[in-house]
Amino acid sequence: MTRSRRLVLALIVDLVLVAVEATGGVFAHSTGLVATAGHDLADAAALGLALVATRLALRPATAARSFGYHRATILAALANATAIVVVGLGVVALGAYRIARPAHVHGGLVVIVAAVGLLGNAVAALLLREHAKDLNFRAVALHFTGDAAAALGVIVAGIVILATGRFEVIDPAVALLITLLIGAEAWRLVRASLDVLLESTPPDLDVAALASAISAIEGVTAVHDLHCWSLSSDVRALSAHVVLDGHPSLEEAQVVGERVKTSVHNRFHVAHATLEMECEPCAEDIADACAVDTVYRSAD
Repeated sequence: MTRSRRLVLALIVDLVLVAVEATGGVFAHSTGLVATAGHDLADAAALGLALVATRLALRPATAARSFGYHRATILAALANATAIVVVGLGVVALGAYRIARPAHVHGGLVVIVAAVGLLGNAVAALLLREHAKDLNFRAVALHFTGDAAAALGVIVAGIVILATGRFEVIDPAVALLITLLIGAEAWRLVRASLDVLLESTPPDLDVAALASAISAIEGVTAVHDLHCWSLSSDVRALSAHVVLDGHPSLEEAQVVGERVKTSVHNRFHVAHATLEMECEPCAEDIADACAVDTVYRSAD
């Protein structure tokens, strides 16, 4: 099943859950159900963004956008994670209000509706699990995984209220706890998205090992001004100055360059490598100028 179809199916499931949970939350006076409905409403927006971003990423590169639209998925992931934080703040405010002014909660209705929410969110999360390495899909899957956990917590709260006929305060307390846990994971996702947008080195890539691997290739004596960054969760790019052994011809230099590109692709999953081939290392003043330019662009 394609990524787009998975997103569409998850969106359908999500819209049904929003209607069921919101209605149940109003009639049962349950902050927990209202919270899960709010999270699911954020999921609907997240799915819409993820679907648009996924389709944009398939567009070919153009003269104006030479790397294509890969960053669209990262922007969607950032927007989705931010939406989780915003909705979470609303749930925290409602939960605090309900703790200060408790309302009678209908435990039986809470359990039934939350069980439907648990099942629906679990199905949606499973639909998206296959592409969990993609930050865009990871952001959406986080929505559903968090909502499934929230629904489970609401079920427990509903059972306690149903069995005892009291302890209504447990309902907003559970909503607050789960919202805080989801918010912490959302913040980590925001940071991961910002790292990609700031063209940081991928966290799982050892730059020293990458430089050593390039230097060890036949025909290469050294490598410097090495940069590696991510265009999206699964597309990496690299640029480097590669110092060649001796004074090879243009054809021989191209052969070495292809060896380097093949090596960094197979070992470090670099999809696009731009190499400047040199017979002698850059002069010290030129190398310094390159370094200053790099610092300047990163700060900008």
